[in-house]
Amino acid sequence: MSAAGTLFVVSAPSGAGKTSLVRALVERTEGLVLSVSHTTRPPRPGEVDGVHYHFVDEAAFLRMVEAGAFLEHAEVFGNRYGTARETVERELRAGRDVLLEIDWQGARQVRAAMPAAVGVFILPPSREELERRLRGRGQDSEEVIARRMAAAEAELSHYAEYDYLVVNDAFAQALDDLSAIVRCHRLRTARQRRALAGLLAGLVTGGASAC
Repeated sequence: MSAAGTLFVVSAPSGAGKTSLVRALVERTEGLVLSVSHTTRPPRPGEVDGVHYHFVDEAAFLRMVEAGAFLEHAEVFGNRYGTARETVERELRAGRDVLLEIDWQGARQVRAAMPAAVGVFILPPSREELERRLRGRGQDSEEVIARRMAAAEAELSHYAEYDYLVVNDAFAQALDDLSAIVRCHRLRTARQRRALAGLLAGLVTGGASAC
């Protein structure tokens, strides 16, 4: 039987580059799966149901809340987002690591339900660069940009609730830092003792470490 996987929770303010980093990390890391959240917001151009999000209406989302189906859920900019509990638990039981890309509200709920979860917060290199990235999208009005900057500052105020901080200045370095965090947790004794049970039995007298 394989050891249970690790749950990684990654948060960041909008514009920090979290989504690109998370996607690249999952692509390069075997055995790491990205949890697909449920949301009530409509799909954006190019988004696929079941791949980017599970798109549901308000009534369906609220029924899931009532049934206790979410590990975490929150409302952001008038839309609801949630992580299905059973999906995450099934992947962890199978020995796969699971990554949640959620905000601080959801991260706090996850830590309460699963204290062993590993929290990673991604920071922009500066406030000026954060604003530049938000403006670089070229799709939002000044009012929307101001609102997103205020939301980003509120998100940033919760950085101390996480186990690791990664600065996304150079993308490749930030991706290497995230990979190092995953690798570190895979090498913990609690996880390795099952993966290396045969080796430990042969190395340690009486196979005590293979119990």
